[in-house]
Amino acid sequence: MSLTQDLDRILERILPIDPSFRRIDPAMIDRCLREARHAALEGSKDAFLLSAMRLLALPGNGHTRLIPNDSISVLPLRLVSIGATVQVTASALATPAPKGELIAVNGTPLARIDAAADKYLAGTRQRKRVIGSLLLVWPHALAHLGFSSDPDRTVYRVKDANGQITDLALENERIVPASLLYPRNEHGKADPAWKPEAFVAVGDWPGLGLSLALPSFFDPGERALSDAIAGAAAHLRSCPDRNLVLDLRGNTGGNFSRSLPLIDAICDSGRGRVAVLVDKFTFSAAIVFVAILRHRLGRRLILIGEEMGDGLVFFAEGGLLELPSSGAVVRYSTAFHDWETGTPDDTTPAEIARHLVPASKLAPDREWVEGPAAETAPGAVYQQVLQSLDG
Repeated sequence: MSLTQDLDRILERILPIDPSFRRIDPAMIDRCLREARHAALEGSKDAFLLSAMRLLALPGNGHTRLIPNDSISVLPLRLVSIGATVQVTASALATPAPKGELIAVNGTPLARIDAAADKYLAGTRQRKRVIGSLLLVWPHALAHLGFSSDPDRTVYRVKDANGQITDLALENERIVPASLLYPRNEHGKADPAWKPEAFVAVGDWPGLGLSLALPSFFDPGERALSDAIAGAAAHLRSCPDRNLVLDLRGNTGGNFSRSLPLIDAICDSGRGRVAVLVDKFTFSAAIVFVAILRHRLGRRLILIGEEMGDGLVFFAEGGLLELPSSGAVVRYSTAFHDWETGTPDDTTPAEIARHLVPASKLAPDREWVEGPAAETAPGAVYQQVLQSLDG
């Protein structure tokens, strides 16, 4: 199959049904399609993928995007966006890499690269920060954006925790499959292969309250999540009046409807204060979970962390389309969500519309960002937050 057939799949199977494109100027869509077709006819897979990324980023909807992770190769560094910085957290191919803040690539400050890459990245500012790190280790993307000063190597300037600056030079031919270091559903953990051990982890902190870690709402087996939610809901009902911290950092979403029994258990008891931890890796159904909680609890709910990875108005549902020639995947949308005003449209499924609530805004009540080093001791974080609820 050819790259032009991949493009035709996008044109025929996604653009007509994805409602997020309704608001886009047809002339802009046509311009991006011409660029993508030109790259496809030239047979350059990387150039085609970048042009397709630009096309699918037009709606500014993070659920509609091209995901190149399974089809490209990158330099052997794992970069993760933490707060307003990009951190070097891991490496592959036995590459000795300093851990710390990435401040420049090929002598160019990250802010300049981010500005040039913006049109290729879908979604909100925070989602772009999540997925944009991939472009910084993709040699073709750096060259396309004009930030490859040497065709044979890429130089990363890293500042460690002590402020020491190191220049790390990597040969451009020394690459690995992107999926080795960059998972499709980016969770923000230092270890790219991280997977949750359980859908719910309950912590009991005597004298302080309870914690619930909710790392994912995605359950292909369709039973484990529901069972875990039911167990957590029963536990909460057996411990009323206690403060609660919920951890949704890194929860990239799934099926929010299965979390509703837990929301009922949180809201229906005489519980004390409730805090929710979120970050830019909190997406989709996890944001819906927070929106419904905020609507029902009002100011009893305290949102702690940073701006989440999606806004309250977005397009979702849909599915994935495999592009067999390039090996990339397209995520497309079919339904409108408005959790800001609680207003559906003609694409909003009835089962979602009946749960829509006007959550207004979900800016954090307390700004707080934590780096990868805290992954090993979440209990200390929960105790700190619970102590603050009584302050």
